[in-house]
Amino acid sequence: MLRASNSPDERVTAEHRGKLVYIYVRQSSVNQVRHHQESTELQYRLVDRAVALGWPHERVHVIDEDLGKSGAGAVERAGFKKLIAEIGLGNAGLVISLDASRLARNNRDWHQLLDLCSLFGVIIADGERLYDPCAYHDRLLLGLSGIMSEAELHQIKQRLHQGERQKAARGELRLCLPAGLAHDRSGQIILNPDEEVQARLGLIFSKFRELGSARAVMRYLRNENLPLPMRPLLGPAPHEVVWREASNPRVLSILHNPGYAGAYVYGRRRLTGGRLRHGVYHPRTTKVPIADWEVCLEAAHPGYINWEEFMENQRRLANNINRYEAGHSGAPRKGAALLQGIAVCGRCGRRMSLRYSGPAGNYPVYTCRADRSHDGGPLCQEVRALPVDAKVENILLEALTPDRIAIAVAALGHIEEETHQLERQWALRRERARYEAGRARRQYDAVEPENRLVARSLERGWEEKLRAAEAVEQDYERWRSDEPLVLSEADRDGLLELGEDLPGIWHSSSTTAAERKSILRLIICEVVLDQKRLQG
Repeated sequence: MLRASNSPDERVTAEHRGKLVYIYVRQSSVNQVRHHQESTELQYRLVDRAVALGWPHERVHVIDEDLGKSGAGAVERAGFKKLIAEIGLGNAGLVISLDASRLARNNRDWHQLLDLCSLFGVIIADGERLYDPCAYHDRLLLGLSGIMSEAELHQIKQRLHQGERQKAARGELRLCLPAGLAHDRSGQIILNPDEEVQARLGLIFSKFRELGSARAVMRYLRNENLPLPMRPLLGPAPHEVVWREASNPRVLSILHNPGYAGAYVYGRRRLTGGRLRHGVYHPRTTKVPIADWEVCLEAAHPGYINWEEFMENQRRLANNINRYEAGHSGAPRKGAALLQGIAVCGRCGRRMSLRYSGPAGNYPVYTCRADRSHDGGPLCQEVRALPVDAKVENILLEALTPDRIAIAVAALGHIEEETHQLERQWALRRERARYEAGRARRQYDAVEPENRLVARSLERGWEEKLRAAEAVEQDYERWRSDEPLVLSEADRDGLLELGEDLPGIWHSSSTTAAERKSILRLIICEVVLDQKRLQG
């Protein structure tokens, strides 16, 4: 009579032993690799188990390229790909891992492994027993192990998030700070002690109050050759501040950051699915509206602006988007239409859009096309822009005539204030360049003269800092020759005389259409147009 044996060793046949054993070793993070070395050593000792199952030592291969990588599928695992490739090539007879969670923390990778092992007859082993993926009951147990591994990861994440959320609600969770903020020795959030960083960020917020557009602030910084302080969150902390050329996304990131308003915020972004790229899952996050932030503690630490100004900045940035909707006038643009974004239909009360007519498209027309866009109906109305714009110009210039002297004096004061502000920025920048050069020299002086291997590198670094400091000085001299620090009496009189001639400035070729629109919006919020009344 034949009697079946329950010994797991009988699952391993001579055909399996004719192939290789692959032992997969993984830890989820670099911190675990450093501080949880017992788990790593336990996984490496699985080599002894493979030898006990009948494989010679030289036919046991260890795959440990994924140490410090998560098995959730969010990062590319070169070691797991190598294991899948070896199974697909028919080289593997046995795959050993401490448990299912080491091989994968998501069902997609886990079932891909099971399917390949079933197809090529590969045995899977964990820390307790052997499994044959071709056998129904073993396949069932392996499937449950993968499900439990993914569920366990989900529960761990939930507990960690709840603890993190409770700590953030008390304002005690240590968050990554932007370049303008820093932690002191006690862990409190303070303004960055670097005076140049503080001055540059203060300049950004003051110029946004004046210009009202992130793109305009970016162009101003580029014209004045003033870089932005950034803190790239790459590598281990502490993250040093670096200086980068101004760009629109970088300026927007500063204006949108509530930390600069002294607020402690948690939950600004939310995970909303993801996508696969090259076989790796990449999570995707979206911005959360301010009203839905999980934690928002106002006045939690010093800031560059107050919370009211931060909220006003958000409204201005949202209003700068040209959507021709109620409450959204959009940023002033370079088109010829003076009332772009602020023209309102006198019949239906909706924002009017623009189109350009004529052979060369030189004649703007205000159009109310809301009905046509919604239900395909006829246009509500159209109004030619040039005669309306001329009428609005006359009204505006007549209204500003009594205040032209005050306007000229205010403009003169603004020019002098801006000149002093830029001089302060250049003084700090020159001071930093000199400090960097002096620091490089001190490092070079501190090295032993005989140690030329190090001295040569430090000497090159010193020379680079000296060239950088010289370039900053040359840029400063060019700026100073173009922008005198003190206006002469003749210049002041000329500016006052020019400021009193508002019509001349308005119609000057040097005044752009966007500047005219910005001046108009300081006085007028909306202009209601009705073609029938205009004709009447």
